[in-house]
Amino acid sequence: MLVLGIQGSPRKKGNTDFLLKTFMKAAEKRGARTHTITVVDQHIEPCAEYTTCEKKGFCPIKDDMDPEIYTLFRQADVVVPAAPVFFYNVPAQMKALIDRSQTLWARKYRLGLSDPKRSMRRGFILSQGATKGKNLFAGVELTAMYFFDAVGAEYAGNLYYRGIEHKGDMSKHPTVKADVEAAVEKLFQPFDRRKRILFACRENACRSQMAGAFAQYLGGEHVEVIIGGSEPAEKINPSMEKVMKEKGIDMGFRVPRSIDQALEEAKPEMIVTMGCGEDCPSVSGADHQDWDLPDPAGKSLDVMRSVRDEIEKRVIRLIKSF
Repeated sequence: MLVLGIQGSPRKKGNTDFLLKTFMKAAEKRGARTHTITVVDQHIEPCAEYTTCEKKGFCPIKDDMDPEIYTLFRQADVVVPAAPVFFYNVPAQMKALIDRSQTLWARKYRLGLSDPKRSMRRGFILSQGATKGKNLFAGVELTAMYFFDAVGAEYAGNLYYRGIEHKGDMSKHPTVKADVEAAVEKLFQPFDRRKRILFACRENACRSQMAGAFAQYLGGEHVEVIIGGSEPAEKINPSMEKVMKEKGIDMGFRVPRSIDQALEEAKPEMIVTMGCGEDCPSVSGADHQDWDLPDPAGKSLDVMRSVRDEIEKRVIRLIKSF
């Protein structure tokens, strides 16, 4: 599983940085992969309200969010924004990233598409501020909760710290490490029950992408999905994306990768192969199924639909077998 941290402070080695790193180290101890976006390094342009995202599902402002950050949001199982309080909200650099998540909001609420991982993704807030007022974190929390809705994450909790003003205050806090470890333990419990499955095909652009998306969409509480291809394509197949859209499933911002990359991420308990030939993986101790499905790449939409529907049926049977 992937824990995505968002370091929202303009100060790189301050209290926010310490708090987030403490959280990520605790997540790694529990076996998670982690990735941190340091927002100040991304130079993200503010939303210009072009409304293109609400009509076409993508942001016309290029190279700062698309594709890497949107892709990371889609891959993440847990999203952890961390920020100091600036005038009862997050700093401007982080607010720009949050505003640009409107693209993902629009894909769901304007285009009617469902992110396959939405049912299991969780969001957790980390924040600290200098004062001790009762409403210190009210603005941060409200902003973060709407951000979680946009990126498809259920709000799962927070850690807030008052009276943190000077450099080093957070590292001196007497309970922070215990607080973080307890929060991570509780947050990870639903994920610990899942069975890890690798879906593999040749290009990781059609069949394994559809199988992985259906497994996430239909059984995310039971299945942790990893996917890969023996000869990964540069991008997902647009016909596949189109026929999955007919099912209401959003395949946007998904990127093909190799089987080796998938196996570096995690060791699967089960492998489902679909035409990756001699390069199909073998992992000691993992169950193996081979789904003899034709490669729909380059064929008609009707062929793509037929393969899609067969994959959906097989995924349903697979999930019911657990």
